[in-house]
Amino acid sequence: MPQGCVAVGGPRYALVMSAVPRSQKPAGRFRRMLDRLSSSQEDLESEELREDTETTGCIRIGDCQDRQIVTVTGTLRTVTLRPRAGVPALEAELFDGSAALDVVWLGRRSIVGIEPGRKLIASGRISMSRGRRVLFNPKYELRPLGRE
Repeated sequence: MPQGCVAVGGPRYALVMSAVPRSQKPAGRFRRMLDRLSSSQEDLESEELREDTETTGCIRIGDCQDRQIVTVTGTLRTVTLRPRAGVPALEAELFDGSAALDVVWLGRRSIVGIEPGRKLIASGRISMSRGRRVLFNPKYELRPLGRE
């Protein structure tokens, strides 16, 4: 029996199973199609966002540490106007498939193009506020809508 394999069942029904989890095995076309059909829409979107993060060369939000200068990418889930200390602040939640990040523009009531569903790349220094990652007044680049 090959190393790393386990015999399951009696001698009449000997079945050899690999000890390597399915997620680490190279997936064939049928397996990938079956996984896509059985996954939820949210899982598929998260996987697409994680792949987009890798192709753009950005850091995954889930890997960002406090006080680190980062460049992240993702999709804006929500955009709200919330005053901070009496100053208007436009807040948006950026999601990249691994975690969420709050992006805050202080002194702004609105920014053209900043809307839910929009993809963007943001750069700045991460800070932690009430247990959440926050990026204040980032340098940002709006990504094209759709598959343009």
